Amino acid sequence: MTDDLPQAPRRARHLMDPNAPQRDTINSAGTTRVQKWVMSTLVVTTILHLAGGLLVAAWFIEPDQTAPRVGLSVIAGAFGVLAVAAGLAIHKRPLVTPWLLLGLLPMVVGLVLFV
Repeated sequence: MTDDLPQAPRRARHLMDPNAPQRDTINSAGTTRVQKWVMSTLVVTTILHLAGGLLVAAWFIEPDQTAPRVGLSVIAGAFGVLAVAAGLAIHKRPLVTPWLLLGLLPMVVGLVLFV
């Protein structure tokens, strides 16, 4: 006696089987890696927004007052370095690297625009 039920098509091994989905555990390597990238992205962009806000504040200071404009630009650079260092710390990378120079970019932009 033969079954009249159609055979399910054979799936390639790299595709998910909808009848038996595989779930990541909470502390799996993939989940932890994604959590680190999400957290570092949020931290770095939040701190860089603060640095950008300081540059915008410097933009609205009177042009003849150079000291406060330069001061806010330097503080923005310090926050930029802090943002890069926080991203490196989350990924457990060495903090003293040439990448910290990238954090000085807000200060350079501020000094070019305001001096």
